[in-house]
Amino acid sequence: MIAWRYLRAKRAEGGVSVMTWISLIGITLAVFALIATLAVRSGFREEFVDTILGANAHVTVYSTLRVNENGQTTRTIPDYLEMADRVRAVDGVTRVAPLIKGQVMASHRSATSGVEVFGIAPADLQTIPRISDPLDAIGNIGDFPNGVAIGSGVARELGLVLGDKITLISPNGVKTAFGTSPRVSNYDVVYIFTAGRYDIDRTRVYMPFTEAQAYFNREGVADELEVMVEQPEQIDQLTLPLLQAGGDLAMIWTWRDASGSFLRALDIEDNVMFIILSILVLIAAMNIVSGLIMLVKNKGRDIGILRTIGLTEGSVLRVFFICGAFTGIIGTGLGVILGVAFAIWIDPIFSLVNYVSGGGVWDPSIRGIYALPAKLEFDDVMSAVALSLGLSFIVTIFPARRAARMNPVEALRYE
Repeated sequence: MIAWRYLRAKRAEGGVSVMTWISLIGITLAVFALIATLAVRSGFREEFVDTILGANAHVTVYSTLRVNENGQTTRTIPDYLEMADRVRAVDGVTRVAPLIKGQVMASHRSATSGVEVFGIAPADLQTIPRISDPLDAIGNIGDFPNGVAIGSGVARELGLVLGDKITLISPNGVKTAFGTSPRVSNYDVVYIFTAGRYDIDRTRVYMPFTEAQAYFNREGVADELEVMVEQPEQIDQLTLPLLQAGGDLAMIWTWRDASGSFLRALDIEDNVMFIILSILVLIAAMNIVSGLIMLVKNKGRDIGILRTIGLTEGSVLRVFFICGAFTGIIGTGLGVILGVAFAIWIDPIFSLVNYVSGGGVWDPSIRGIYALPAKLEFDDVMSAVALSLGLSFIVTIFPARRAARMNPVEALRYE
């Protein structure tokens, strides 16, 4: 009751309501910033990993360099069907697809662009989550045997629409007595997809497997095997079984090998951001100390009277501890509400910011994904709450102890 009365007291009555409001607003904004940052961090990581796992191989099985029957050094896999059957038999593997891969020049009318061609069987293409069930698609994936499937970025760069013909130019074409002449082929665009990652949509072209074998001079062989597993996060446990199933010349490249450095950079950034925002929470909590010190100074006579009529040091400590802790609790609660609301309504908020700034706030060519994601994690919210309340309670103890130890005689000497 006494603590609540002190919190509501105006400055003319010996209170510090202005400092209380400053402390409350500071903690609210600090907790809001912490929760919002943690939510965006979790959302960005999940979106990044989901697009990696949804449109790329969890594991790539390929061959070491060897000399083929023509005396040429190559990495192709001649027995790819048998190898695929062996890899498919490994526990935890859900899908194995032979691939032909190559980089070529794509052209349409006067526009040209470099693309990466994936030769894959039509049945295997329909099992790739981000391609068969993309963010957006034009056309029917069932028509894939009659043409090629391209990313929306490729279509936009070359000005392609459904039904147009795309020209693919490969430098390794037909071998003649005068050398190797480029191979130029035209294909109907039957499917345009948006996988959700800018680099995939901007460069990827899918071609039927047998057509890719002929186009890249890979008759009877495959370049690699695309492997999907049940638990991509535990891919390290399947490394040895996959190597054994692949054979003596097999090598593997996991999604962690491809993106591990970026994920480690995200982890380091997450830790640094948490520390920086924790310092902001601490700075906001220090305002509570300032307010309580002023409150103790203004309420010196009240403390002396309370001690004189029998209030113990512990009771006085609890009075001022409640004053500071209550500010921390209210500020933390408001910060949690704002942070959760930001994470839930991040899309309209981001759209408003983008509109006010005139557009171009988010560049997918730099960040890889098309929008700012956010994902609320219970552990993140609880860590923010624990940090804010913990710091608020700790910094409150010192001015509260000072009030409790005040000598009532000294407090009333000049009253």
